[in-house]
Amino acid sequence: MRPYDKIVVIDFETAWSRSEYTLSKMTTEEYVRDPRFKAWGLCYKEVGTDEIPVWVRGDRIRRWAVSIDWSRTAILAHNAQFDVTILSWVYGVKPAFIFDTLSMARALRGVEVGNSLATLAEAFELPPKGKAVHSTDGMLDSIPFHVEQELADYCRHDTHLCEQIFLRLIEGYPTKELKLIDMTLKMYTNPLLTLDKEMLAQAIDEERIAREGLLQRLGMVEATLASNPQFAQALKALGVHPPTKTSKTTGEETLALAKNDAHFQALLNHDNEDVALLCQARLKVKSTSERTRAQRFLEIAERGSLPVPLSYYGAATGRWTAAKGSAINMQNLKRGSFLRKAIMAPEGYVIAVGDLSQIEPRVLAWLADYDNLLDIFRSGGDPYAQFGAQMFNLPGMTKDSHPVQRQSAKSALLGCGFQMGWASFAAQLLTGFLGAPPKRYSKEEAKQLGVTGPDVQKFLSWDENIKKMAEIPHTCTELELGIHCLAAKAIIDKYRAASAPVVAFWELMGQLIEHSLYKGKEYRHKCLTFRKGEIVLPSGMSVRYPDLRPDQDEKGRVQWSYADGKDGKRTKLYAGKVTNNVVQGTARCVMTDGMLRIGKRYPVCGTVHDEALCVAPESEATEAKEYLLACMTIEPTYMPGIPLAADGGVHKRYGLAKG
Repeated sequence: MRPYDKIVVIDFETAWSRSEYTLSKMTTEEYVRDPRFKAWGLCYKEVGTDEIPVWVRGDRIRRWAVSIDWSRTAILAHNAQFDVTILSWVYGVKPAFIFDTLSMARALRGVEVGNSLATLAEAFELPPKGKAVHSTDGMLDSIPFHVEQELADYCRHDTHLCEQIFLRLIEGYPTKELKLIDMTLKMYTNPLLTLDKEMLAQAIDEERIAREGLLQRLGMVEATLASNPQFAQALKALGVHPPTKTSKTTGEETLALAKNDAHFQALLNHDNEDVALLCQARLKVKSTSERTRAQRFLEIAERGSLPVPLSYYGAATGRWTAAKGSAINMQNLKRGSFLRKAIMAPEGYVIAVGDLSQIEPRVLAWLADYDNLLDIFRSGGDPYAQFGAQMFNLPGMTKDSHPVQRQSAKSALLGCGFQMGWASFAAQLLTGFLGAPPKRYSKEEAKQLGVTGPDVQKFLSWDENIKKMAEIPHTCTELELGIHCLAAKAIIDKYRAASAPVVAFWELMGQLIEHSLYKGKEYRHKCLTFRKGEIVLPSGMSVRYPDLRPDQDEKGRVQWSYADGKDGKRTKLYAGKVTNNVVQGTARCVMTDGMLRIGKRYPVCGTVHDEALCVAPESEATEAKEYLLACMTIEPTYMPGIPLAADGGVHKRYGLAKG
């Protein structure tokens, strides 16, 4: 049953100042919690009625708010995160449900095409968004009556546009997805998490002391380390030639001093301690994002609880992304970091965390009918060792008996299912594959992976292989790089040889690019429907490829691409990318089904990729963990037979919930 009796569309008009107090320079959290915040008024209207939107002056909003039974009333707004945040934090309103035309438009039209109220009004051939003649810029205390009247008319029109856009977007919109929008917005507008101010302040201070200590020891200032030319000169002074690389944008030689550059990583382990210290100091100086985020966390802690800013359907496959302009990307908090540990449940509660295990390899195996791999997952043992035994023909393999092969099988299982080539795989291994430490395979390890003399000769006889190898940034010798690349190629080759169903699935996806996505011939594969320009996922939502077209490369081969946002940008489409999209999109459906089940009992307070967080009473800690993991691993009706697994934990602190 619907959790509301009616939907009320609203739009706030608030005080702002272009020079100092504006959402273009502040996050929503900063803006609404600022002492200068003032609402000039709002317009509201019940959706579906013929009434004209009503203007409520700022000094009368509280009286209006208490006159409504919000336990049975839903709110609709364009960019509801802003309007409902005001209702919730300033006026204490907790609506039964939240609708957001901005979130809906992003999912149906794409994130990059633009989904402002003005853009959507034009797209749906509605009257254009109005423009107030008198700007309220800089009016922070009061506005003249005639300006308020004009603002009210402007607000009424925006409210009308929001309702009309909603009525067009809501048709056929999946109910589950509307619930996910509501859940996402409540993570922000009704924040449950808190922050440990003392831990944040101490960590910031310790980092500053360590950074200043390094600078003092080196006798340098931050500006020297932050500047590429000056840092290069400092390296030269220590007898080190600054590493370089070929720029992908200009094609010219440039300094290779970024933290992910292989040459720079090698300098971090230089035999000369002064060189290593210099590079460590540069990392501390350049790593401003972590310091800035820690400082922002501390500032939020001073103001109140932690709103979780996520963009529903931020990626084409439906996954959440960090909300733009939030300044605290909570999708990439490092495991074990003090930032994760500083995030806490409120008094009397704990955070339960669950993470779907190997969800993408499981989904790919199910879609590709890879029964051998599905059986490995069903067995409940070590999937990497069992798959490695199959991949390298080493029965009984364990983590202890064949650590190199087991780790290689893990890398292949998690990352090579999307048609990755050996060169890309080799390059990513050198800088840290999927978050793992950097890895370069030795001659002995290459032998363990099955590389033979004839393999070496065959590999080196191809000019294309030599060219690809030369493009990989490296700090080792050419011989060492060659051995590493041969090992990477052996892993890719053995994965493909052992995973014939996956290779066949790639071939099917490649055929469907032309057959269905381009020519429009509908094709059903299990829980996926392929149509012209789109793939419909189990959720009813689609991965879209607008204006898909074929071109030819310099060798006369067909290359597919589709429009990706504004300014004529186009993105290549190939079998591996389609495979990645359908796997990621389907895995997201499994994840969100679990989140909706969890939310029936415990409020979901966050999600990071394949991880869900909820808040539960301390007295129900163990029960909450078991419930959460059970919710996440229920077999979906649209994926019969898929073996799911999840691990997790519970703790007062987010960073300690999973150990």
